Amino acid sequence: MVWQDIVISVVSVIFCFALLPQVVEGFKIKKGAISYGTSIPIFLGLLAIGYTYYTLSLHLSVALTLIQAVFWLILIVQRDVFSFHKRKT
Repeated sequence: MVWQDIVISVVSVIFCFALLPQVVEGFKIKKGAISYGTSIPIFLGLLAIGYTYYTLSLHLSVALTLIQAVFWLILIVQRDVFSFHKRKT
């Protein structure tokens, strides 16, 4: 494991913990607070970064970056599901 993988992984863990309250809050208040214009580009960018880390054999960084991408995907789905339910009612 190279030092870059460790640094990227530590920062990725911090980002995951920073994003976790937003994901939990979205489920609590049943509202997708993050716009598509923010969440979709970040999600796609994280997938691209994850693939780049994969090509560099930074395996821990790949895993943690994909976890971040999943959190952003959850925010996208929250926005979609909760805004759909608002339109229905």
